[in-house]
Amino acid sequence: MKFTSQEEYGLRCLVRLGNSYDSGIGLTIPDISNNEGISEDNVAKTLRLLRLNGYLDSERGRNGGYTLTKHPKDILIGDVMNILGGKFFESTYCQIHSPDLVICTHSTDCSIRSFWQLIQKSIDQVMNNLTLQDLLNSEKTVFEETAKKIDLQQAS
Repeated sequence: MKFTSQEEYGLRCLVRLGNSYDSGIGLTIPDISNNEGISEDNVAKTLRLLRLNGYLDSERGRNGGYTLTKHPKDILIGDVMNILGGKFFESTYCQIHSPDLVICTHSTDCSIRSFWQLIQKSIDQVMNNLTLQDLLNSEKTVFEETAKKIDLQQAS
């Protein structure tokens, strides 16, 4: 399973903006680009998408920049990921992957579909229990706290 660059860049931009939330100071596209090692074009595209979906405000001018519209604790990662890339398994999956057939040969009993649904449910469980505030912690803390929230067995 792979996540898109847009999903990765979106989370990185949000974490950067989340870390500056309490200061109230907006971050510019060049600020984020330089600090995250993402091209200005990709940062601009990502921030535009997040702004159009209500996650960011932008202020033009000398003291301008982008800021979060909500506190990081109020931003669910699952909601953001749906905007940035959509679900891993959509209800239209079977139609997309059996285009030559009117109906899939496995439409009545499909172990593969149930497998993908289980994967999607697991992804949703993690992402819908994780906020941007959670991602502002250290890697170890994010793993441990998220594992507690969703009752995962700790991996070594």
